[in-house]
Amino acid sequence: MSASGRVIAEFRRAPRPIRLLGASGQLGYGIPAASFKAGIERKPDLIGCDMGSIDIGPTYLGKGEMATSPESTRRDLRRVLTAARSLDVPLVIGSAGSAGAGPHLDATLAMIRDIARTDGLRFRMAVMRADIPRPALLDAIRNGKVASFDSMPALTEADVTDAAHIVGQMGMGPFRAALEADVDVIVAGRACDTAIFASLPALLGFPVGLAMHMAKIIECGSLCCVPGGRDPILAELDHDGFTLESMNPERRATPTSVAAHSLYEQSDPFTMQEPDGTLDLTHAAYQAVDDRRTRVCGGTWRDTTAPTIKLEGAVKVGERAVLLCGSADPRFIEQCKSLLPKVADLVQSLVCEEQPLDYTLRFRVYGIDGVRMVPPENEAPPGEVFIMGECIAPTSERASEVVRTCKQFLLHFGYPGRLSTAGNIAFPFTPPEVSLGPAYRFNVYHLLHVDDADALFLVEIETV
Repeated sequence: MSASGRVIAEFRRAPRPIRLLGASGQLGYGIPAASFKAGIERKPDLIGCDMGSIDIGPTYLGKGEMATSPESTRRDLRRVLTAARSLDVPLVIGSAGSAGAGPHLDATLAMIRDIARTDGLRFRMAVMRADIPRPALLDAIRNGKVASFDSMPALTEADVTDAAHIVGQMGMGPFRAALEADVDVIVAGRACDTAIFASLPALLGFPVGLAMHMAKIIECGSLCCVPGGRDPILAELDHDGFTLESMNPERRATPTSVAAHSLYEQSDPFTMQEPDGTLDLTHAAYQAVDDRRTRVCGGTWRDTTAPTIKLEGAVKVGERAVLLCGSADPRFIEQCKSLLPKVADLVQSLVCEEQPLDYTLRFRVYGIDGVRMVPPENEAPPGEVFIMGECIAPTSERASEVVRTCKQFLLHFGYPGRLSTAGNIAFPFTPPEVSLGPAYRFNVYHLLHVDDADALFLVEIETV
């Protein structure tokens, strides 16, 4: 019997609270060894790892590459895989390889198989792909089954055709099916982070609302603690609530810090939408067990009657090059908002003599408008600023031409009151122009209405 079958049989034979270890807020960036060891010593019934996020932007999805380095990713995978096999408990990984598309999943699986060969491990593994078939998605558009949200325009057939990769976020159903298939390891493509941790408790009959609330917190590791961090966190769930404890003794899960985590990535702190239903935290309560642990109860669940799957897709928009520079000249800083558009116009007149405008050039001035979308009015100018000029063009050569030209004329552009005629800006290093390769944007960020939220995500079983 494999790990999931053993754990399911054990709980059905003798019910008790279940312990789940959130090993990493995002697998592949490193797992603190001491706190992970402390978590393993508590003998969890499941080790879960979220491996991806949309926070990394569209490029990794578009290029089919991991956001994490191969070395650190392999190290993290070996750590959690070895620990799970030593305890004979399920290891559940979601959003494999950062973005969860086919190339990311395949790269993750290749690492896992290589680790198994090198370390002499044998196990039964479930794999769930998250790539959405394009013909099915085109049919859904034609039948009015795709909806926009977050101010995205309506999804078009061209969007589907042009996207490099399109994935859908799977919910608990495929994970439950995999657990019931008697496996040791589950590796899923793009998935809801909650499904990684809530599926086993829900399968065992624990209240889904409590399991979902717990999952939403521990998928981020110890981020819900004071001070927040990415150390592993242990949750112990029973039928009335769950208790949270960071495996780093320096981090405290307090009622305030845990409750505040309900705001994380949520526009509504009381309601959380998932493919399987809605988590209602209106009556959630948080109580300190001691200085480091908090117990949570009160979350409730409503199954959906209209399942949806969130779609994510990225399309290439060109090649990106950037110019990196700074200034400490108060006159330049004071006038830069009006100067930079003039530099952009001058650059266009130079590089578009023999061809039409085929690029975009924009500036971000960190210290003034680099981060905030709407800086406060009448704010005193900073003492120094960092300027990033970004060009996206059809080719890397064209993007490089634009930013190199921009560098020279931004450096020497004249303006009223200028004192530093030798140069307006300073460079942190040379060359200050950097080619970053293909640029992508999200062109698919929509909801797909389906009759069965699990039908698109089949469970494949292999013996490693």
